[in-house]
Amino acid sequence: MRAFAIFAGIALVGAALFTIVSFTSAPAGPPAAGQPHRETLQERLKRLPGDHRAWAALGLQYVDQARVTGDPAYYTKAEGALATAAKLDDRDDTVLTGQAALAAGRHEFADAARLARRAIDANPYGAPAYGILADARTQLGDLKGAKGAVDRMLGLRPGVAAFARASYAAELRGDRDEARKYLEYAHADAWSPADLAYSRYYLGELALHAGDLKTAADWYAQALRAYPAYTPALAGQARAAALAGRLTEALDLYDTVVQRLPLPQYLIEQGETRIKAGQRADWTLLEAQRDLFQAAGVRDDLTWAEFLADHGDPAQAVAHARAEYARNPNLVAADALAWALFKAGKPAQALRYAKEATATGWQNPLITYHRARIEQALGRSARVDPDFDPTLPALARFS
Repeated sequence: MRAFAIFAGIALVGAALFTIVSFTSAPAGPPAAGQPHRETLQERLKRLPGDHRAWAALGLQYVDQARVTGDPAYYTKAEGALATAAKLDDRDDTVLTGQAALAAGRHEFADAARLARRAIDANPYGAPAYGILADARTQLGDLKGAKGAVDRMLGLRPGVAAFARASYAAELRGDRDEARKYLEYAHADAWSPADLAYSRYYLGELALHAGDLKTAADWYAQALRAYPAYTPALAGQARAAALAGRLTEALDLYDTVVQRLPLPQYLIEQGETRIKAGQRADWTLLEAQRDLFQAAGVRDDLTWAEFLADHGDPAQAVAHARAEYARNPNLVAADALAWALFKAGKPAQALRYAKEATATGWQNPLITYHRARIEQALGRSARVDPDFDPTLPALARFS
């Protein structure tokens, strides 16, 4: 579910770094009574160009902007800011945490884990580094190591970012009740509009993947009431409408979603909904986004393995899936490789990876459907959920 959107948590754990509060520098004008002057990072770096932590915070801010805007050019800006920070002090935990966040954003999870581990060695009490380490280990298929990092983060700084990661770890173990409990903790802890929207959105996603479209839609609506600009919740509403058969409503929503945030996931969902509605899917913008992400150093074989298996050349899908699995042998990559091999006419090879994707008990409708289809192709008895819509696979993916 949260295979890549989990990096939204990076923004939450790093948020405290983004605004430098100055009680000593002279403000440009008289502050409000009793209020300190809040100095921006740019102001601080102009005044103190040797402040390596401010450079690192700026790099983290750019990583967050890449996620929020869908513009991978921010990764290049982050790289520059973090390179400056590292020249000033390459052993500082804040700098190393920023570098780990950038590596994670670019899907270089082995590098992210290594850098997060170095940050923890430099400062064992830095909760943000444990969050990135948990994310990276999840993507590398080390669920035990990820849980250990999450547990340490919970002990250091229980809050929205830690609870969201604990929820995802529980979900991957197949424990939906535990996953929901931790998301409810996150919701209870949230106070900012963005954090409220974030926790409500994932409560909606949990309901959606359990087949409860009404509850999912309610959570998405609550997320948007908290933070109307929160595009993932709008995409959730589009998803729920499409899965409920309200295709015109869904397409209207997707038009707004991709205008705001043209991420590959949303573009694929929009295209599949168009096909379902009897329209032609136009993948031009999707291909342009692929080129932009590649130019910014983002490696995303997973998206292309999944897309090509459903809408393109299965042989190319297998190549992308093998590349992804070789780097990041997680449950999602195993499922992508299984499905690509199946679509390429190799169900016997696919079964091994389908079993791996479902081995933890993860109750995800898409991987369950994929395994059932693969087993049926091999002449085995397997039940396909009659409520699952195979014409809209991207809407059931791990958004």
